Amino acid sequence: MSTSSALCEKPTGDIELLDLAPDTDTMLADVLEGLSQTPKSLPCKYFYDARGAQLFEQICELPEYYPTRTEIRILGNKLVDIAAAIGPGYGVIEPGSGSGIKTRLLLDALVEPTAYAPIDVASKQLLDYANDLTDSYPDIELRPICADFTQSLQLPPELAENPKRLLYFPGSTIGNFSPAAAQDLLAGWRHLLGTQGKLLIGVDLKKDPTIIEAAYNDSQGITAAFNLNLLQHLNRALGADFDLNQFKHRADYEPRSGALRMWLVSQCVQSVTIGDRLFDFKKGEAICTEHSYKYALEDFAALASTAGWSRQQSWVDPQQLFSVSLFNAK
Repeated sequence: MSTSSALCEKPTGDIELLDLAPDTDTMLADVLEGLSQTPKSLPCKYFYDARGAQLFEQICELPEYYPTRTEIRILGNKLVDIAAAIGPGYGVIEPGSGSGIKTRLLLDALVEPTAYAPIDVASKQLLDYANDLTDSYPDIELRPICADFTQSLQLPPELAENPKRLLYFPGSTIGNFSPAAAQDLLAGWRHLLGTQGKLLIGVDLKKDPTIIEAAYNDSQGITAAFNLNLLQHLNRALGADFDLNQFKHRADYEPRSGALRMWLVSQCVQSVTIGDRLFDFKKGEAICTEHSYKYALEDFAALASTAGWSRQQSWVDPQQLFSVSLFNAK
């Protein structure tokens, strides 16, 4: 990935942003590669422009979208136990931090956390979030990083020099990766965190398919707007000419593999130009924009084990919809 290592200061105050965000050449290459596949696909990391980040926050508040409220409930009930299991003096790294509602709960519960590095590709939201934290946590070094967290990460000194590093990955974001890709990501984090590293991760569990499909086909159409906004983001960032009126959102779940897939379905025969490439679409042809894999608890522990992690403890809600698990570096 082509990156810049420049430190970008906020307009006021003293929070600095480590800017490692992907440039437009990288974005274009990712998009062209995805649309050249069969079936066509687009990387879900490009959902999160400023508008996409706002829409996702709205999704998290929808009545059908159980993961956020269920995970918050688990944290509310078990954070004392979780903090005790983690131990004192950890620096926290959070890929895909978003608005950080759950992170505040964690930082409040941890014993003497030393530093916090939120990582996100939505730079405005990231800076707004970091600035908002400064007054609440004056004793914690805040070091936001604008980056694609799937690539190699450069940690700021406050975290790189402390061997006690906790990577916090809430939500069900690990499900956006195929099991093989999730294993690779977890192995990379094991290397980044070192021998004293810990991983606190949220994992969506396999359950009644109707519950899962309703969460991604909400009655208010917010998830559909979020999905379509990906095309608007590409139009603006890359000069593409997607007609948003000619694509519709669809989501379906396959229980055996545990894969929920989101699609944008072409409503007619059409062509789309991106850069110097032309892509033809048949009526009914779909672009896969996201995978969200669901796991049985023991299956995810086995996957993490192959990536160098040993499960210390798991916490699950009474309905067994969602889990929060703590892993130690092997």
